[in-house]
Amino acid sequence: MPDPHADPADDRRETYTERMDRNWDELLQELRVTQTGAQILTGFLLTIPFQQRFRDLDAYQQDLYLVLVALAILATTLIVAPVALHRVLFRKRMKHELVEAGNALARWGLMVLGLTIVGSASFVFDVVLDRTAGLVVGGIALVVLAGFWWGLPLALERRDHVAAQESDARDRA
Repeated sequence: MPDPHADPADDRRETYTERMDRNWDELLQELRVTQTGAQILTGFLLTIPFQQRFRDLDAYQQDLYLVLVALAILATTLIVAPVALHRVLFRKRMKHELVEAGNALARWGLMVLGLTIVGSASFVFDVVLDRTAGLVVGGIALVVLAGFWWGLPLALERRDHVAAQESDARDRA
């Protein structure tokens, strides 16, 4: 009897459980990479108030800094949350729910991390140069990040979809 959860377009021929295990393993690998970056950025931001120049920040820079700290902590929390979720749900036969929730947490974590990266670039240029430079660099960082993290995946997905349609058309001809 064929697996009702099987994806007919996928030639892996894995069971539903095997696919959930693979999806979880892939998600964990992505989180390992992302978690390191998020934690380093958070740690860096947490050290800034202990620098001598921190007292020289104007009100906007202090507010931006506090928003960045909050975002960095939230990003780190969201990115680490799937591991905590796994600990709670371990051996409860809830792998599908774990993969779905872990995926959602990772997506939110990446979005918040992206905002933290953009804001951090803006903050550094604002402090080192001036407000205009900070805003320009923040805008550029947002466009570049959105391009690689959102635009590129959509373009690849669209290209793959078009290639699949062309292949189907050739098969029918």
